[in-house]
Parts: sequence; C-alpha cells; structure tokens
Amino acid sequence: MLAGFYVVALVQLGGAVALVIWLSTVLSSLIALKIAFPLFVATVGAVSVALWKAIRAKPEPAPGLTVGPDQAPELWRTVHELATVVGTRVPNEIRLVPEVNAAVSEDTKLLGLISGRRILYIGMPLLQAMRVDQIRSVLAHELGHYSGRHTRLGAVAYRGRLAMGGTISRIGPRNPVGWVFRGYSRLYLLVDNAASRRQELEADRSSVQVAGRAAAASALRELPVLDAAWDFYFQRYVHPGWQAGFVPDDLFGGFNELIVARQAELDEMRGAEPEGGGSRWDTHPPIAERIGIIATAPDTAGASDDRPARVLLPDIAALGRRLQQVVVDAGDRTMLPWPEFTAAMVAAGVQRQADAVFRALGRFTGTPDPGLPAVLELVQSGRLGEFAEQFFPNATRREAAGKFAEPMESLLQSAAVASGAARWQHSWSEPARFVGRNGQPMPLAEIAELAVAPQTLPEAVARLTAIGIDPAAGKVVQRRADASGARLLAALANIKVDGVDHDLLMLNRGLVFVGNPGKADKGTKRLRELVESAPIAELASRHQFMPFEELATATVHKQVPLKAELVLHDGRRLTLQEAWSSELLEKNSRDTLLEALKSFGSAD
Repeated sequence: MLAGFYVVALVQLGGAVALVIWLSTVLSSLIALKIAFPLFVATVGAVSVALWKAIRAKPEPAPGLTVGPDQAPELWRTVHELATVVGTRVPNEIRLVPEVNAAVSEDTKLLGLISGRRILYIGMPLLQAMRVDQIRSVLAHELGHYSGRHTRLGAVAYRGRLAMGGTISRIGPRNPVGWVFRGYSRLYLLVDNAASRRQELEADRSSVQVAGRAAAASALRELPVLDAAWDFYFQRYVHPGWQAGFVPDDLFGGFNELIVARQAELDEMRGAEPEGGGSRWDTHPPIAERIGIIATAPDTAGASDDRPARVLLPDIAALGRRLQQVVVDAGDRTMLPWPEFTAAMVAAGVQRQADAVFRALGRFTGTPDPGLPAVLELVQSGRLGEFAEQFFPNATRREAAGKFAEPMESLLQSAAVASGAARWQHSWSEPARFVGRNGQPMPLAEIAELAVAPQTLPEAVARLTAIGIDPAAGKVVQRRADASGARLLAALANIKVDGVDHDLLMLNRGLVFVGNPGKADKGTKRLRELVESAPIAELASRHQFMPFEELATATVHKQVPLKAELVLHDGRRLTLQEAWSSELLEKNSRDTLLEALKSFGSAD
C-alpha cells in the first residue's frame, strides 16, 4: 500500500506530462504548459518534500520513567516469564508512562527485516488499579505483538502516514491532484487499521494463553472503567488547580487515593456491559467483540492472582513521584500537598466567580474598586434587583434580587477565605466541603438568603461578624477577564475587524482576534496550526481578547458572509466582516458564532 502511494504519484506525473503533449497539439505550447504545469509542480513538489521528511522521521519514544531490573525486579521477572510463554525475547527497556494504556515499540532496520531495540510501555494507572492476573494478561497481550512480529513494520507504517499526510497538506483543497491522493490515503488507512484490528485479536490469544479466559476478559472490562476514572480524576481534581497556577506534589498518588475511596462507584461501572459497535476506521475491535472471541478460545489453567498489581513494584509511591518529575513540566506553578492544593484550587474558582460579579458591579456603578461592601450598599438602597437583572434576564427585578442569593454565597465564600475564617476541605469520596476554623460546615447559604433583602441585611452582617468574616475582605482580584480554562468553540479565517484582516477564534468566554493572519487561501490550515501551537489561554494572551462579559450588544446585519456590529459596555464599537474567501476550522464554525452574537442582540 505504501509503494502504491508512490505509484499513484508517478501515474499523476505521467498524466500531467501526457496532458501537456496533448494540449500542445491543439493549443500553443506556452498555453499547454501553463495549464499542466501547476499539476506537475503540485505532484512532484508535494511528494518529494513529504517523502524526504518521512524518510528522515523517526517515531519518538513516549515520555516516561525507565525502570531497570534493579529498580523493579519483580516486574522484570514477570516480563521474563511471560516472554518465555508467548515465545519472544524480552524487551530491552520497560518504561512507566502516565496513561491508562500499555504498548510496545521496536526500532527495526531494513524495513523490518532486522529486529531492533524493544520498549515495553506500562501505564502507571494500570499498576495502581489492576490485579496481578489482570496486568499479566495486559503484558502478555503486548508481548504477543512481538511474537506475532506486529512491531516489525511499525516504523514503516509511521513513515507512510507521515508521507501521505505531508503530501496532502501541501496540495490545496481545490487542486484535483489532491483529490486522488486523499482518496488513496483513505484506502491506505482502511487497510492499515484492518491489519491493526486483526493483530489485536491475535495478541489477545497470548493473554488467554498466559492468564486464562477469565483474567483476560476482566482485564479488557477494566480498561474503560479505569479510563473513565482517570478522566474524572483530571477533570475534577487536577485541571482546575493546574489552570489556577497550582500543581499537586503527588499526582499519581492522588489517583491511587481516588480509586480506593470510590470503589463502590467503580464496581457499579464494572457491572455495565461494554459498548459494542465499532467502525472500519478503528484500530482496535470493540471490547465486547474481543471478549466474545476470548470466551470461545481454549482456556488455560492459569492460576488467578487477586493481589494488587502494585506489588510488582517495590515502592510504587516513590516511582510515581519520580514519574511526575519526568513527565510534568510545572513551570512557575506552585506545588502543594493535596489538602492545600484542593483548598487553593476551589478558592481560586470561587474567586473567579466573585470577580465576574465585581466587574459587573464596577460597570453598573462606576466604582473603580468594586467589592462586597458595594454590593451590600446596593441591597440596603433597594437597587440589588436592578443590578441583578443582567444575571437573570427572564426575571422581574424583585425575582432577580431573590435569585441573587446564589452568587451572593460565592461572594461571601471569597470574603470568608480572604478573612481566614474558612477553607475548602479536601475529600476523595465527595466534593470539597466549605468548613470554618472548627472543621464544621459553614452555613453561608442561609446568610446569603438574608443578605439579599434590605430588611434582613443587618442580621446577615451581624452573623458574618460573629463567625469572623469581614465583608471588606471581599474584593475584586482579577480586574479584567482572561481566557484561563476557556474552550475553543469555533474558528474562522479571513475576517475583517474594523476593516483590518484577522483570523477569529471563538471561545466559551470571548473572542480572540489574531492580526496579520497570512495568505487568504490557506485559512483552514493556518487555523489548525494556530490552535495546535499553544494552549487556548496562551493564544488569547498573545492576541487581542474580548471577553463576552464586556460585550453589551451585537447586531448581525448579514449572516453569509457574516457582517455584524459589536458594542461594548465602555462604548467602543467593532465591525466584523467575513470575506467571501473565508475558511472555517469546522463546518459549523459560522453557525456557532452567529448563535453567540444573536444572544446579545438581533439580526437585521
């Protein structure tokens, strides 16, 4: 299939030459050359550059912590034993990696004819959460790829994908040469992925051979459970703190604590049947299909071993901390133990919510230094409902004032933390709790209900004072919204902002205007390279960022191509004009942007 890719290139090259010869018989040679030359250049240039880069490219080993026989003797002894059973030589290196996965690689030579250095990758979460018999099944599966010689052509397939991807990226979307290459590349991937699925089923036989059908099937069932737990762990416990400028001092130890504390939830997930289905584009067969095939395989009287897989490492906690040092670049983030990390993470999130309210308060009152005292003054003067309408547009002023109890609780929480009267208490089994100095929950929701009505405001202030909360401590920290933690929703190339060419990124928190974008005919490629070049928050800090909270109204004058006028709270106006030559990162990018703008106004 890889050789066929270059045959296709030669055929197209020959077609371009034939086209020149034929056209020269009916047109002048110069005109014929002008017509066929772009096809010739596109084919030769794109294939040559992509092939040269692919030949020089080499798959880089996944980052991780290499453990030798002296550091993990039991793990190496197990790998030696399994390699003998499945009939292959032992890998040269075992590397612990930060993912719910295991894999193998081999640095072969002469298109796979000569075997090379082998690396076995083992995900730290698997060793933390699986049983010994399950991890033996997983390792036997990976070693089965070696015995089946599945890794011999890994480098060739890698370079093939690079060559095809590089060729296609260098040919414009409207060039007919690119159509043929894209069609062939899809065929290549279909064949490659089908071979990969077959190899996975072959490697599963090694799992059954070593661990027996029950352990092999349970290991497959465990993978999606651990994958979901890993995602939950990062989304709930790690990412918010990372975005706030903190990092836990024991990243992998935290995951171990989580799975121990939430065994009941994990057991419930284990009871669910794995999803079936699948696609011809998948590199792995569906787990349900693999389990069904395993059930029909000859069983092995493999002794079950329900010990935790962590016993294969002498000190898994210490290795986890070393792995974190290798794979985590904390930059200038503050490293904290888990209790302090969670307290700082949640407090930062609550402060962000409070800051959004305080910034709105500054726009509403013109107060240069908005804070909780100014909010309480609005309550006392009977103007809270007028201010709260912007947060609850479908409510009356009186209703809005009552509904403001929820954001008021966040304001009180931020003031309590700043006063040193309360903190967020870490827990692996439930959300963090807001507790006072005595470790008991602080009932700020009740006080917030009292604080939104003029007649009960004095009682609220008295109760705050009694538990050590100073309302003056509730202040704005971030005076202008940024894109920390923002998500990319849409992107459009070739948009004029006040008549000047820009690319536009739409985040869930605002718009990013990228000046001096480049050539108009490479918009989609440019957008893709841009969003892959750095985290979204960093891109917003490099370019002009307009938070949605600063947008007062938006009027859409025309939908295709988009033409709109934006009016900011400070009176500034911006015009957006999409060119007919604009390009989209995704097909729905324009519709997504239109829906957002219409929420601030109406179409003409």
